[in-house]
Amino acid sequence: MSVSPRVISFKETPAGTQEIPLAFAPLEELRFTLSPAMEELRRQVDRIAQVDVPVLLLGESGVGKEFVARALHARSPRSQNTFLKVNCAALPSELLESELFGYEAGAFTGAVRSKPGQFELCEHGTILLDEIGEIPSALQAKLLHVLQDQQFSRLGGRRTLTVDVRVLAATNIDIQKALNEKLFRPDLYYRLNTITLRIPALRERREDIPLFLDYFVKQLSAQFNRPQRRFSKRLMDACLKYSWPGNVRELKNFVCRYLVLADDAAALAELRERKSEAAERPTAEPGLRQLVYSVRAEAERRMIEDCLAKSRWNRTEAARALCISTKTLWNKMRQYGIRDSSRQGEVSNDKSTRESSELAAGAPQSAGQCGEPVESCTIERMGTISPLKLANGRAGSARAVAQ
Repeated sequence: MSVSPRVISFKETPAGTQEIPLAFAPLEELRFTLSPAMEELRRQVDRIAQVDVPVLLLGESGVGKEFVARALHARSPRSQNTFLKVNCAALPSELLESELFGYEAGAFTGAVRSKPGQFELCEHGTILLDEIGEIPSALQAKLLHVLQDQQFSRLGGRRTLTVDVRVLAATNIDIQKALNEKLFRPDLYYRLNTITLRIPALRERREDIPLFLDYFVKQLSAQFNRPQRRFSKRLMDACLKYSWPGNVRELKNFVCRYLVLADDAAALAELRERKSEAAERPTAEPGLRQLVYSVRAEAERRMIEDCLAKSRWNRTEAARALCISTKTLWNKMRQYGIRDSSRQGEVSNDKSTRESSELAAGAPQSAGQCGEPVESCTIERMGTISPLKLANGRAGSARAVAQ
């Protein structure tokens, strides 16, 4: 006797909370699971939703991070208020700052009237910062201030605004690698990392693939007015063996093409071709952003070292030559691990300067060690004895002996 699988939908609402409106959670975003990992994730969502803390959502593209964020909002005390999603990768940094925090009239060219930002519009609600790993460093610092104090200022504004917003963040990058390469601020990460949820990839829960296939066939056939089609055993086996690098999003698009083309052979050939391409694909190279950052960091490190060497490790002169502040120079030296190679020379210089002072004061021990007149032991700036002055001193001593 076959046992019907337990189907769990994140749309289920715990007792004591109100049902999320259907318009807010469209049917195509319902998720079904037989996976123990997803069941544990559902239980974590139920527990975390009631606690008003930041949550960091990690997972590959297409696994459903936005849906988990919506589920957290739907089960939270803020469920009756606004939920906003901001795609941080879709806007350049200048526009992203004005989008998040708003701006005052005259803040920049074209700003004829004030505009509230997403944080203000989301008062008492939940905001999802999708692809937060793409936010530039300067904007990360301002976002950290909002997370810490719930306060910020509009672009070009002087007033400090206070908001009550729950922040959820999602990213598909390797967060630890981004921290090591200084692409993501550690202080912002630790602030967001109050609770971290990792959504498993579809290849890690293959038992859910038949459920998704069946659901998308029913949903898309009704949407596009196409007849429902059953998956043959060969096609179902091919779907179970395929790795689905695009996860649920890729699977949904595959079902859409299958219903439109109505060709099992073409669907099988498509999966085989994708599988062979994945096997032949070389090891992934670093992304363009990481490559640009590493090249820029190496060039910046070399320029700082050159300026320090030319200024004989005078930080003030080096900072002036680089057109940056001395504090920024110190921070850059710490960032790139640049150590002051002149410290040993400075210690030697101090010792030589002390010996010179003793010679000038006529200290017997120092004069005896020198063995020459005091005038001949002049010490240059870098702690070396001038050969010319030493030779002149020896000549003067010879004349005195001859007389």
